[in-house]
Amino acid sequence: MVGILQKLNMKPLKEATHDKHKEVERMPFNVKMFKGQLSVDEYGWYLRSQLNIFRTIETNFELPHEGLSRVEATAFDLMSLGIDSLICDEATRDYLEYLKGLDQDKINAHIYLNYLAIMFGGQMMKKNTPGPGKMYDFDNMMECMQSVRKIQKDEWADEVNIGFDFMIKIMENLEGCLN
Repeated sequence: MVGILQKLNMKPLKEATHDKHKEVERMPFNVKMFKGQLSVDEYGWYLRSQLNIFRTIETNFELPHEGLSRVEATAFDLMSLGIDSLICDEATRDYLEYLKGLDQDKINAHIYLNYLAIMFGGQMMKKNTPGPGKMYDFDNMMECMQSVRKIQKDEWADEVNIGFDFMIKIMENLEGCLN
């Protein structure tokens, strides 16, 4: 497979999205969340964004495994924090509009981005965030992860990087909501 990618002048997906991934990880809001320094309100803004993204994907497209669904768990986390508003920031609304215009193949790149992030990085975040963290709990994480890996394509790199660009804007917006 690597030989074919080299002939096509393509990098494997993880390598092709590495720089944007690191940029998102280093965003001040993300660093603050990782360190456990977000207040309930600050984390609530993040959860609102996540819930709206999950709801848009899960309402308009098919997930590769039903266990990936995060809407109910994320809504539970918000309610547990006493937050009932689903109003989200402008950058999240822009991402939602973008997602609605995609076909199933392209949305799969955003499923890869958003759901695997919760499965992997989210496991480290869970212990440092307010509330129960149900959003990060999967009944069968390995099976869910494999369902995404099974459909994963290196050709998604551009689309995943577009998703990361939206995430960067969302993190910048969330940081602005805190100030």
